[in-house]
Amino acid sequence: MYRCNRNRKRSKRRGIFCPNHGCYLDSASKKYSLYADQVEQLRSRGLNPQNAQALLANRTTVALSGEWLEEFWCAQCQCRNWYYVRIQDNQYQVSLASRELWMQVSGVMDPVGNSSVGEFTRNAARRNDYQCNGNKSLRWSG
Repeated sequence: MYRCNRNRKRSKRRGIFCPNHGCYLDSASKKYSLYADQVEQLRSRGLNPQNAQALLANRTTVALSGEWLEEFWCAQCQCRNWYYVRIQDNQYQVSLASRELWMQVSGVMDPVGNSSVGEFTRNAARRNDYQCNGNKSLRWSG
């Protein structure tokens, strides 16, 4: 009897649902926090212009609490997508992550790619016909 009562106090699954199907979304990555580095980004979240300028004058970026990007797996459509998650009044609001939001995240690779890498190198890295044979040694002739 005591054990049953103890097990019922476990934390519940996060109530994050697929916006298309309504089923539970399973996390496929860690949370990537969002940061604001412009006054407009803070103003869009309800901060007045004077406070937004004062915050950014002291710091280069401001962490946004209750907002993050996370990759989820949808069992209904069998695919993984990156979503913008916002928690407000203990409710999760989920939408597909936009390009602008990716620019506000620290610690992730740019989905388009590194702008300092040339087009030839980018295309060569995408090629699937490269095969490596462990028995052959690579030689440089030049």
